[in-house]
Amino acid sequence: MLRAFSVALLFPLLLRADPLYDIALTLAREGFDGNMCWVHARAGALPPEQGKQPLVVMTLQKLDISGSDIFYALNEMRTIDRGVTWTVPEEHGSFSRVPFAWRGETDLEITVCDFWPRWHRQSGKLIGLGHTVVFEENRVKPVRPRGIAYAIYNLTQHNWSDWRTVELPDESRFENAGAGCAQRYDLPNGDMLIPFYFKEPEGTQYSTTVMRAHFKNTEIRYLEHGSELTVPIKRGLYEPSIAKFGDRFYLTMRNDDHGYVAVSNDGLTFSKPKRWMFDDGTELGNYNTQQHWVAHSEALLLVYTRRGANNDHVTRHRAPLFIARMNPDTLEVIRSSEQVLVPEYGARLGNFGVTEISAFETWVTVTEWMQSSSKEARTRERVDRDSVRLRERGANNRVWVAKIKWNQPNRSSFLQ
Repeated sequence: MLRAFSVALLFPLLLRADPLYDIALTLAREGFDGNMCWVHARAGALPPEQGKQPLVVMTLQKLDISGSDIFYALNEMRTIDRGVTWTVPEEHGSFSRVPFAWRGETDLEITVCDFWPRWHRQSGKLIGLGHTVVFEENRVKPVRPRGIAYAIYNLTQHNWSDWRTVELPDESRFENAGAGCAQRYDLPNGDMLIPFYFKEPEGTQYSTTVMRAHFKNTEIRYLEHGSELTVPIKRGLYEPSIAKFGDRFYLTMRNDDHGYVAVSNDGLTFSKPKRWMFDDGTELGNYNTQQHWVAHSEALLLVYTRRGANNDHVTRHRAPLFIARMNPDTLEVIRSSEQVLVPEYGARLGNFGVTEISAFETWVTVTEWMQSSSKEARTRERVDRDSVRLRERGANNRVWVAKIKWNQPNRSSFLQ
């Protein structure tokens, strides 16, 4: 039996700036040892049995802060009381690093990162998506292959299947293709719309597209993909997420200088990417990090980070987390609707997930990333100094759960 970690509600109703929802901010866990921190906290909810609360499975993994993106095996926490108590993180051996060979190199390791579990209603399975990462001497290999990885949750044993990768068309441009941090959308017939990004291993600029895939007998099978979107700016467009509102699909994408958005009638053919802007004509200020959707039948909201929030001390301005409505016609963020979803305590909050719990509740989960810019030299002295600096500002590798409580039922909830 796993121990349960219990935390009190921090701010019973943090804000009521939007009549559609309230926000309750809670903790799943906290604590930092100065060397390893929890990252990539994302959850998936299973529909509750009659008279019971939903089971929520949160995946997260440890990061060695001495280098850039040095990830270890996926762990899992669970709650059966809507986040009042959580089990302690449990490591899954199926996601441990394993030896890997590529282009004659045999001294490599591979695992899965940027994982995101989500309920698949037609199959009745919790399916997690992410991508592979290759390490050489415990550092991410600069030129490497990448695959769209997935695994299936075993409800009775509380573990995950061995991960597999989606077989894409045999073309060199898909040799480095990932769906890390990607928010997918499931069609009524069970087909998945999976946004992903790709390039040749030696290339520098990513393109983003959306794949339509079929899930059957534990296999995700590629069927087709749509528009290939990029911009001629640094690494192009990557880390995409998709949502549907009304009759249209919306795609948000990361770029090193600006976040971008595109729209589609079918989920595959998208408009030309447009920089994210506020409706007052100013730039949103999001850059070099992801954004994700919170979808409700009455509104489509964006969760993001940005410049200009007295946050110049935060790496890449990746905290606080904001939430705001977007105008589905103009593809602009409505500035007057913006509010802080998760506050900043010095640490970045840029890698997060969104989870539908019920028609009346959606969660945003995120960890405080206890590391400064990965581009700078990671000497032991610098690692220790960063750790002290972040703690002095109040960060403690918290795993936040921001609960969005809808005041009107979400009629488009996929859990129904």
